[in-house]
Amino acid sequence: MKLAARKREDVLVELDGTSLGRRRGSIGGFLQRYGVIIAWAAIFAYFSAMRPETFPKLATVQLIFGTQSVILITALGLVFSMAVGEYDLSVGSLVGFGATLLAVLSGRHHWPVVLALVFTLFICFLIGSVNAILSVYLGVQSIIVTLGTGTLLAGLTLAISNSGVVTGIPIGFTNFLTRQIFGLALPFYLGLILMAVAWFILQQMPLGRRMIFVQENREVARLAGLRVNRIRAGGLIATSTIAGLAGTMLAGMSQAADPQSGASFLLPAFAAVFLGSTAIVPGRFNAIGTFAAVYFLVTGITGLNYLGYAGWPGQVFYGGSLVVAVSLSHLAGKRATRK
Repeated sequence: MKLAARKREDVLVELDGTSLGRRRGSIGGFLQRYGVIIAWAAIFAYFSAMRPETFPKLATVQLIFGTQSVILITALGLVFSMAVGEYDLSVGSLVGFGATLLAVLSGRHHWPVVLALVFTLFICFLIGSVNAILSVYLGVQSIIVTLGTGTLLAGLTLAISNSGVVTGIPIGFTNFLTRQIFGLALPFYLGLILMAVAWFILQQMPLGRRMIFVQENREVARLAGLRVNRIRAGGLIATSTIAGLAGTMLAGMSQAADPQSGASFLLPAFAAVFLGSTAIVPGRFNAIGTFAAVYFLVTGITGLNYLGYAGWPGQVFYGGSLVVAVSLSHLAGKRATRK
């Protein structure tokens, strides 16, 4: 069985390498791989032309990259569950829950912030484990399980915060997170590290190829000797833990936690992950594509704000981007399968 698994992995590597080689050799393939990055550059150029006195400035670049690290970390965490074919709709609630729990423990109960951070991540790990047990081992669809746990967490978050903004996070933690390195705060670099780790796991390690097997066909992967349930569970647990980490970054940077803030991260995270799957490695959920997609979307929202379109245009942009991203991801997946 192990030999069969190795052979299947070798075949997959050969197929990926062949298809990528074909795509690299054509203009259409280049546009497919780097379309999101090209579109990102195009909308930046457009908004620069529309607001030349304000948009094409270093301050704008720092605003785009420096203020949306929470979305980046959340989306990169979501990649792990999506890469094994599991939809985690609880990520937004986990961000809000992680932020609120850290604030309650360190602000109201005066826990040392490091201990509060570790405990928060542990609880989010346990929540991911519950999602995994119900979805993987009991056979309930993950989209249903995580919708339920996300709603439950939203209620618990309101309960532990008394339905109000929680303050009192130690200023030292906030100063540490907001310290500027080349004009960007520490969470952005944490997002870069996480992107590098996700890229290495998904595209350079045997585990990444096994995750592809599991996403494509669980029964074939199981017959090949892969521990399908363990891989699926690991993806869900990783997503929950990283979403909790994103929440602690959110609370730390603002020195407060809004118990209702988590819902605003669900749609951008899914839009970025699906859009990212159309780039770099088309048809596969991947870290670098997700990074590019996050900041493509953020640049669009920032540009709309500069033009004076705040509020509902942002929701339209994110919602429309998600619909387009899912459609393009589906088409890219079909093309990758045919090749």
